[in-house]
This record gives sequence, structure tokens and C-alpha cells, in this order.
Amino acid sequence: MNLDIANVLLKNFKQGLMITLFVFVMMVITDYLNVYTKGKLKRLSYKKKLTQYSVASFLGATPGCLGAFMNVSLYVHGLISFGAIVAGMIATSGDEAFVMLAMFPWKALLLFAILFVLGIVAGFLADKVVEKLKFKPCEACVLKIHKQQVETTISFKSLKQVTFTKAVLTTIAVVLIVLTLTNVLPVREAWKKVTLIALLGVSAYVFITTNEHYLKEHVWKHIVLKHVWRVFLWTFTALAFIDIGLESFDLGSIIRENLVVVLLIAGVLGMIPESGPHLVFVTLFAKGLIPFSILLTSSIVQDGHGMLPLLAYSVKDSLLVKAFNLVFGLVLGLALLYMGF
Repeated sequence: MNLDIANVLLKNFKQGLMITLFVFVMMVITDYLNVYTKGKLKRLSYKKKLTQYSVASFLGATPGCLGAFMNVSLYVHGLISFGAIVAGMIATSGDEAFVMLAMFPWKALLLFAILFVLGIVAGFLADKVVEKLKFKPCEACVLKIHKQQVETTISFKSLKQVTFTKAVLTTIAVVLIVLTLTNVLPVREAWKKVTLIALLGVSAYVFITTNEHYLKEHVWKHIVLKHVWRVFLWTFTALAFIDIGLESFDLGSIIRENLVVVLLIAGVLGMIPESGPHLVFVTLFAKGLIPFSILLTSSIVQDGHGMLPLLAYSVKDSLLVKAFNLVFGLVLGLALLYMGF
């Protein structure tokens, strides 16, 4: 039994590392694009509610927390309505989005598209509800949240500015590409191997063509120290917990016989403004132990770290957003569950 558990843990450790590697390079590229396009979305008109819902949902549907943070910033500046911030939070999956892309990419993209549409619908409903309740959202302010103060040097001229951080990160990316090409890294599927090599190549480009400030503040301090290690620990823990449960007792039957309870737990845990606990449901879905309706409920209610800036500004607004999303997620999830999805 001990030997079996040791083998399971070793397998989960390797799988967790591979998933985390995919997550890391996707986070680097996503963060880079967010910084590079900073301010462009503010040129859009937010006068029409449908535009607000669509833009907020799109930002929320982008992997990671940056889109959610931008939505909060727009909300507290009075640029989008309460319904729009609800739309953005429903579409947001936080760091779990990266893990889902690594574990089941095509289904993940379908889920993001569904969340985008649901966000728009929920935004419309939320504004109608608060209008009936005569709720007054927080007033516009000059609060600046998660401001990206960085000058990216998008030029090969920065090759002349070889620093320790740049050299280390670029070398790691190149070594990982070589290890993938030589089959040292256990990436079996051809399309995953090609995808990983491409992502590593783009990451190497980012490391080479950006300045030291960006690499230290964004890549090292933000992505590595704040996100990547947590993703690995939670992914490894979720994988190990489920695999050991499957080998020790009939976890699959227990879950299948209590799907309504599992769905309710997914909704309640979604209230936690933290990326991590929700990875249990991502892993359960990846292993075929829960239906899509439960993963959707978890994704609707939870928003990773996206709610934290709004909590710091207005607890009342945050609680109302979470309450609306919980009701919306549970009602839709239960309906889909009973329909067999």
C-alpha cells in the first residue's frame, strides 16, 4: 500500500510539474499582452450597457486575474455598471483557467465561451435586480487598482542589456525547449509538444525583449512568487487526493450518488476569493468524476483573486456580487444537472 501511494504521489508530482510549466508560460504571455495593450480598452465607449457587459465579460474570460482587476478598476471609476462587474466576475475563472487549458484545452475554451455569454446575460439581469432593489453601487473614485507601471522594451536592442535575470530565464526557456524536443520531458501527445515548444519560444522572446524591471516585477515577483508555486501545490494536492481516494475507496461512486451535494459544495467554495480550492472540481471533471454542470457552477461563482481589490474598496458591493453569482450559478447548475449535463 505504501509503495502504491508513493508511486501515485510521484506520478502526480510529475503531472503537477508539467501542468505548472504550461501555466507558467501561458501566464507570462498573457501578462505581457496585458501590459503591452494597457489602456487600449479605455478608448472604447461604455455608454451602452451591452457594450459594458460584453467588454467586462471578455476581460473576465481572459485567463488569469488581470482582466478581473481591470474590471474592478473600471467599476470603481464609474465607467461600468454593477451588472457589468457581475458579468466580468461570472466570466472570470482566475488561475484555474490556465490549469483547465493545460488539462482539457478544447473543453476549457468551450467553457470560457459559455461563461462569456452567461456573463452578458447575468449582467443584464443583475442591473434589473439592483434597479428593483434601489441599490446604489459604490460612487466613482480615483482609486487606482493593480496599475501596470512598466515600460516594456519591445526591441532586440535590449539584447545588449544582458542581465542575470534575463540570462537565467532565457536559458531555462531554451533548455526546456531542448528537453521537450528530445523527449526528456514526458509530453506524449504531439499537439501538446508542439504547443509547449511554441509557448516556450514566445516566452523566450518575452524574456529577451523586455527590460529588467518587467522581468523582476512581473515575471519573478508576481507570476512566480505569487501564482506559480500555489498552482503547483494545489494541482499536486488535488491530483493526489483524488487518485489516492480512487485507490483507497470507491470515490467515483460516492460522488456520482451525491452530485447535488457536490454541486452545492462547489457553489459555496466558490465564495472564497482565492485561487486553489476550486482546482479540486477542475481535477474531478478532468478525470470524468463530475458532470459539466458542476464545473460550470464552480466557474460561475468563483473568480480567483479577482474579487480581492473590490473587497478592499467596498465589502457591501463585493458581497452583493458574490450573492448574485452564487444564486445564478446554483440555479443554472441544478437545472443543467437535472437535464443530464
